[in-house]
Amino acid sequence: MIEILNRAQLDRAREAGALVGDILETLRRRSTAGVNLLDIDRWAKEMITGAGAQSCYVDYAPSFGRGPFGHYICTAVNDAVLHGRPHDYTLADGDLLTLDLAVSQRGVAADAAISFLVGKARPADGVAMIETTERALAAGIAAARPGARIGDLSHAIGTVLGEAGYLVNTEFGGHGIGSTMHQDPHIANIGRPGRGYKLRPGLLLALEPWIMADTDMLVTDADGWTLRSATGCRTAHSEHTIAITDDGAEILTLPGQARP
Repeated sequence: MIEILNRAQLDRAREAGALVGDILETLRRRSTAGVNLLDIDRWAKEMITGAGAQSCYVDYAPSFGRGPFGHYICTAVNDAVLHGRPHDYTLADGDLLTLDLAVSQRGVAADAAISFLVGKARPADGVAMIETTERALAAGIAAARPGARIGDLSHAIGTVLGEAGYLVNTEFGGHGIGSTMHQDPHIANIGRPGRGYKLRPGLLLALEPWIMADTDMLVTDADGWTLRSATGCRTAHSEHTIAITDDGAEILTLPGQARP
């Protein structure tokens, strides 16, 4: 299913996106060495329910997971990259943490992810990986405009990742979003320009480049959800929800956009 949102729905998408951006920024500040992943999940729950929104994750049970996810946010540490299920783990200085959050507010969903280093340690490889996913995300957003095709976005993202020397996994990527979290079209993190669905104003997309330091192979954790690098290397992941407008792409999930 591909949805084209009307003006009222886009306004609700902006509200949901602003909430996601602000929650992630708050959690980034709170996620210091000594914090437990279950604390982060609890804080996410408090902020989501306090805003009158709903988690897209708690009851989520797709074919690639084992039963309902059962938590409010994905927390992926170091070699974990996607669908990280919160568990009893205390963050340490230098951990590379990814927080991935999707909420629904007044019937419209928004989805975003950030990766960052915990504490004061700044290992060069971690910094480089995070910056690469952020640049790839920016490239994908810059390519998003009416009349462009999904392959143009995939090509822009994949070019940045490939030129930085990373292998690209195509099992999981970006996606359409609207009244539900995961919709068509699929947006691979590598692709050929000029191919795929043509973008139209009112279309919402979640773009999410993610990489692993030395592999493109994933393994599933014993929890049935968390995806890790097959070699145990570190990973990074950046994501925004954007709306296609007459003028290009509007980023909905930046922090600091909440309406008064």
